[in-house]
Amino acid sequence: MTKVVYEVVEHDGGWAYKVDGVLSETFATHQQAHAAAAAAAGRQQVGGKAAGIEYEDKSGKWHQEIASGEDRPQTELDDEV
Repeated sequence: MTKVVYEVVEHDGGWAYKVDGVLSETFATHQQAHAAAAAAAGRQQVGGKAAGIEYEDKSGKWHQEIASGEDRPQTELDDEV
């Protein structure tokens, strides 16, 4: 099972959350960034319907797959304080 870590970090004079090196928007307070990260992590746990997906890998090759709406990653919130 895939694991996705949401990390709350200081950013641009405020706070943001980071997932796999990508930052969210900046929040004024740590508490706001934490709440946004927790909400995003929670939404990622919600299953859905199976759907076709298409993506390009690092080598430039395209793939087509059917993604199960029930195959959700494990999420974790790592908080910097």
